[in-house]
Amino acid sequence: MDLLNTLVDKGLRRELPTREEALAVLATSDDELLDVVTAAGKVRRHWFGRRVKLNYLVNLKSGLCPEDCSYCSQRLGSSTGILKYTWLKPEQASEAAAAGLAGGAKRVCLVASGRGPTDRDVDRVAGTIKAIKEQNEGVEVCACLGLLSDGQAERLREAGADAYNHNLNTSESTYGDITTTHTYADRVDTVNKAHAAGLSACSGLIAGMGESDEDLVDVVYSLRELDPDSVPVNFLIPVEGTPLAKEWNLTPQRCLRILAMVRFVCPDVEVRIAGGREVHLRTMQPLALHLANSIFLGDYLTTEGQAGKADLEMIADAGFEVEGAGEVTLPQHRVTAGGGCGSHEGGGCGSHEGGGCGSEAAESAGCGSHAGGGVCGTAASAPTVSEPRTDLVAVRRRGAGTDLAPNA
Repeated sequence: MDLLNTLVDKGLRRELPTREEALAVLATSDDELLDVVTAAGKVRRHWFGRRVKLNYLVNLKSGLCPEDCSYCSQRLGSSTGILKYTWLKPEQASEAAAAGLAGGAKRVCLVASGRGPTDRDVDRVAGTIKAIKEQNEGVEVCACLGLLSDGQAERLREAGADAYNHNLNTSESTYGDITTTHTYADRVDTVNKAHAAGLSACSGLIAGMGESDEDLVDVVYSLRELDPDSVPVNFLIPVEGTPLAKEWNLTPQRCLRILAMVRFVCPDVEVRIAGGREVHLRTMQPLALHLANSIFLGDYLTTEGQAGKADLEMIADAGFEVEGAGEVTLPQHRVTAGGGCGSHEGGGCGSHEGGGCGSEAAESAGCGSHAGGGVCGTAASAPTVSEPRTDLVAVRRRGAGTDLAPNA
């Protein structure tokens, strides 16, 4: 179809599609879905080949957040029953990171709940970064600690951080419906602070919170303007005990269209499938690898993820390969210019998942990792696409903050 041919041509030239073209991708029919995936896949392979970058989350401090983000199980007043603990010691965090790196991850994402770090918190994280890098030569470290104050991004960079994650999550016009304790402008400011400090900026979105197609296009265009090198795409996990627990709005087909739209708008950026892939893409996850070039390995912040071994098997079976530690993720022109989304010079190659304010978001379930199955579960009968898959959501009870081995 003419639309897809045009979008492929623009993607190979790093040219911004029109808003009408981006909206048209989201409006395509199920009969056209494979054509959409094929077209966006050409753009993905042009810039990233068949490599898949693996990232691993370490939740440094869980729960007890003063912010009221509606999607988040760590929010103020949460009754979700998640793990709650204060800061991990550097050696504990390093041990947790080692599990993900042994599983093939090349980036460790250090996340902490809260509005933003104090200067003492930055010192804590600096010690953790040092411990991880001393034990693992060449590892990339991304921090996600919430809203940054002046000078904190520079201190993280000096401590050895490579990237900083802070997601926009949704469009500016609807942001106040999701969170009231901080603003959309606060988030933009933190991404800009990361850029200015020379950190690799990472910023993405959460789909499935009741937003319109126009909202999705708005936030992705805003991300391109912010120029991160990494855009995590989260699919809302409606966790019981949060205000959005009843928002089951996504199908595998819609998730694929969203990923394709992001790829067309940000053709040469690291697009990461983050929280919710197991819950909403389910058996369509391998198709999503034709659109995104990065995923998280193992569990998420407060929920279980697909078994790490299953992730690796999925990548291999789909004909892709895990990106090696010595390989450069971004295309050479972005490495040289330090730009993002192909639009202007900046920083960025971040990682994390979907939270905001270091709070959370990338909830997920797992392939055989808990009762009820996961992507390769064994349910007796397949549910309809509109039926909530609460059986695929399990609170994390292993890894960081517990005495049990992590999933990696």
